[in-house]
Amino acid sequence: MLKVGIVGLPNVGKSTLFNTLLKKKVADVANYPFCTIEPNVGVIEVPDARLPVLADIVKTNTIIPAAIEFYDIAGLVKGASVGEGLGNKFLSHIREVDTIVHVVRLFEDNQIIHVGDLHEPVNDISTIDTELTLADVEVVTRQKTPKGTLSKEEKMLVVTLEKLRKHLDEGKQARLLSFINEELESIKYLNLLTLKPVIFVFNLSEQQLENLNETENKIQTILSQVGSTTEYIALSAKLETDLLELPETERAEYLSQFGLKSSGLDRLIQIAYSTLGLISYLTAGAKEVRAWTIKKGTLAPQAAGVIHTDFERLFIKAEIVPYKQFVEVGGWAQAKEKGVAKIVGRDYEIQDGDVVDFKVGV
Repeated sequence: MLKVGIVGLPNVGKSTLFNTLLKKKVADVANYPFCTIEPNVGVIEVPDARLPVLADIVKTNTIIPAAIEFYDIAGLVKGASVGEGLGNKFLSHIREVDTIVHVVRLFEDNQIIHVGDLHEPVNDISTIDTELTLADVEVVTRQKTPKGTLSKEEKMLVVTLEKLRKHLDEGKQARLLSFINEELESIKYLNLLTLKPVIFVFNLSEQQLENLNETENKIQTILSQVGSTTEYIALSAKLETDLLELPETERAEYLSQFGLKSSGLDRLIQIAYSTLGLISYLTAGAKEVRAWTIKKGTLAPQAAGVIHTDFERLFIKAEIVPYKQFVEVGGWAQAKEKGVAKIVGRDYEIQDGDVVDFKVGV
């Protein structure tokens, strides 16, 4: 399951966003730092309009969407890498996630305390980036160099660690360094914070959302100043919360008032998937309709292994129908009758939206 950690300075709207994502009040929201101490963890469904369509075709009431695990990690402050605030405790939580959502406060509100003396988004971003980088410096510095006759893998590790040390000591994040696959594999065990993909979420006021072109220009200036080219979305956590109070039928109209076609939740999930190169394939039968998350480029046997580890080992073949064709013909029987169901082997690369029936041995 994809794991996403929500980080940022205290009082930037992390817990409000987390509550909105889960569509319920889970995390405490308070106007003071360190309201969140242990990371709140919540599993949310990935919105997928294809699933109810398939369920109607195959006549099942059981729909199981893909899921994402979100971690609401307590606010970091300057000095977190050496234990300030609740420092290393929080940093250890971030090491467990696949990607980081960095919430940046763009809204101004004198009633909500800012942890620094001045509300300055560029400084706020730099503070978090610096603490994550310093934490990685400490991890890399602690690594002992293997002695004696070294294996090929150990030699690769030594070279990669030296490369990393030099880069991190210059205050640069690990993701900005070019690695070959073997180098990445050698340092995988370090679980470096600055090697994780980052998605910025700029938390706006409703007025900033209404003036989105002007706000987008401001965001681009901020990103340019911090030297970032990572993905981002702009949303109002308050608006997202208000959206939950509305009936489903009224949400689209409410969003349209701000020039939006989808909620912040939907956009965040889409970006998280694309950032990590993830896609979903689908299974559809009388028992259930289900979405399964895999990396783009996954071959059929490995995709089968996501359902059950034995399926990869016992894989024989797979029957594939692209979602659109499956819907057009009206199900498995018609797909086979009309010749749109394709039998594929071990070298087939599963595509997003493939409706799949795996054939495995006993």
